[in-house]
Amino acid sequence: MRRFLFVVPPLVGHINPAVAVAAELTRRGHRVAWAGLPALVEELAGPGAEVHPCAAPAGLHRPPGLRGVAALRFLWQDFLGPLATAMAPGVERAVAACHPDVIVADQQALAGALTAERLGIRCATSATTSAEFSAALDGMPKVAAWIHELLAGLRGTLGDPARTHDPRFSPDLVLAFTTTALAGECTPPPQTRFVGPALAPRPEPAPFPWQRLDPGRHTVLVSLGTANTDLGARFLAECAAAVRDRARQVQAVIADPGGVLDGAPDDDVLAVDRMPQLALLPRASAVVCHAGHNTVAESLTHGVPLVVAPIRDDQPVIAAQVTAAGAGIRVRFGRGDRRVIGAALDELLTAPQYRAAARRVQDSFRAAGGAAAAAAHLEELAATARGEPGGA
Repeated sequence: MRRFLFVVPPLVGHINPAVAVAAELTRRGHRVAWAGLPALVEELAGPGAEVHPCAAPAGLHRPPGLRGVAALRFLWQDFLGPLATAMAPGVERAVAACHPDVIVADQQALAGALTAERLGIRCATSATTSAEFSAALDGMPKVAAWIHELLAGLRGTLGDPARTHDPRFSPDLVLAFTTTALAGECTPPPQTRFVGPALAPRPEPAPFPWQRLDPGRHTVLVSLGTANTDLGARFLAECAAAVRDRARQVQAVIADPGGVLDGAPDDDVLAVDRMPQLALLPRASAVVCHAGHNTVAESLTHGVPLVVAPIRDDQPVIAAQVTAAGAGIRVRFGRGDRRVIGAALDELLTAPQYRAAARRVQDSFRAAGGAAAAAAHLEELAATARGEPGGA
């Protein structure tokens, strides 16, 4: 039996892939523990999960209008940096309690990687988005230098100041939950293993009106993820209008956690607080989303093409990957109206090349191995931690 400690930020899209890998490790007889926000981890990993609590910055609210460099600065200066400092004591307590052979640290839970290096514990990076493998900052050297300076400051207080590698990329192992069929021919560190999306069954979040789905029409799923509800009212309304304009051929399921759409019964647009996305995707013909990595990966795992409308953070990078792979159409979030969104849906639903491209990515995901492949790589790393024969 090996012991693994997953260190995760309070972000649903970053925890879900780890849940699938943790479940596979547990199935193989290993002990799995978590360091993170207990309520969120238990909701996603199950009430039986061994969770060691970590703090998070209090009262954090990102101004909804932030885009581009301003959004990136907020992410690092006001979220990732303070999050690392807040989580570090909890991560250290978790290590003392469960004595892990390997710490599996999400790229945005820097306290995991820095604690591992300071304590001399093997570490694997959980890269839940492929944006860090891109050259997105090549044209912004001052921003890249500023991020590296911030990381050096965190290392000075939380990690081992003698280390020089980027803590977002463990020198032991980087698990990338994508493939080059989507991410493109990037140049990741040599210790990177592309395992494809790791998906685990999820409980249905709330009763869903399955009986209202019309098998005679295309089902289109619309979601802006869990972190964009403050921005989506106009865009969701335009998506609903575009679908109603095509109601003879199309029916939409829209995730509307903020209740911004008219809640009256409507057989053309089913608006729900929380969407059972994994359960719906086998029935979907298209997905409209913000180009969040999880939603994109889950859609393409099912061979479903996308209309992507990136908002901020890594989303423009992921949207570019979708279009470069031929698996979707990009629209501008701020200017996407019923006409633009409707035209993109018409193209996606009638031109076969988009679904064909989505299925090529789907095939690459299946070949990569997902959670089982990730678990095997972690087992191998744990064996080297104990100095066992056959470890590499």
